Amino acid sequence: MEECGEFRKWDELIPDALGLIFKNLSLLEVLTVVPRVCKSWGKAVMGPYCWQEIDIEEWSRSCKPEVVDRMLRLLITRSCGSLRKLTVSGLANDQSLLFIANQSEINDSIIGKAAGMLSTLTFLDLSYCIKIGAQGLETIGKACKSLTTLRRIMHPLEVIDKLSQNDEAVAIAATMPRLKHLEIAYLLVDTSSIIEILQNCKHLELLDVRGCWNVNLDDKFVKRFPRLKVVGPLVVDCYDMNDEHPMIEDVEMWFYDDVNAVDAGYDWPQSP
Repeated sequence: MEECGEFRKWDELIPDALGLIFKNLSLLEVLTVVPRVCKSWGKAVMGPYCWQEIDIEEWSRSCKPEVVDRMLRLLITRSCGSLRKLTVSGLANDQSLLFIANQSEINDSIIGKAAGMLSTLTFLDLSYCIKIGAQGLETIGKACKSLTTLRRIMHPLEVIDKLSQNDEAVAIAATMPRLKHLEIAYLLVDTSSIIEILQNCKHLELLDVRGCWNVNLDDKFVKRFPRLKVVGPLVVDCYDMNDEHPMIEDVEMWFYDDVNAVDAGYDWPQSP
């Protein structure tokens, strides 16, 4: 197109702008036609800019569930964590829902809507999910009666503005009595809330409180739980779990609010 004697170079538009334009095209055009126009358009389509809002409801109604599942995985992966809205029909199975949840920004509201569909979970990882609090943990505990392993590890910088997370520990104690393995490194909890967990979660075999500096468990008190191994609050690089790590079976689920958190260069302990 010519304007004021000059050609408008559409191929030089920034990817964000191209993404806004391509949103008005059909899914078929974006996936098959646009990438062939030029390298810059193909790069934009392959990036997250076009997939912050994914609406494939109309298309998915005429497709087999397994085809819908493959398309979802493709597009959500391309969004690189930038997904803000998803409209789809005819999910293949529960694994499709778990994949969506694992790629989305998880908060208490989303947990409230999804917890009822996750009742068979035995393993749940909510590490670094800063928008989940006591309400979300309580909802999970009430819905997931088979939960035996919970990871809720935080990075110190992510909780620096919080005064306390004792309410999260209380929610765990009140709703997750079958826990055998609990990791809450760097959670801002104190001794009293941890004691409440130990008194209510009588099947605990491992309690990881590394970096929970306000926790001071008396050795005599801990010996009242002969099957329990407590790690922390001292932070160590590694330790030998031997055969004490519980076997994880059935359904497992990991939630990370920041997909790049593990590779960000921060030095915090990995899971035992």
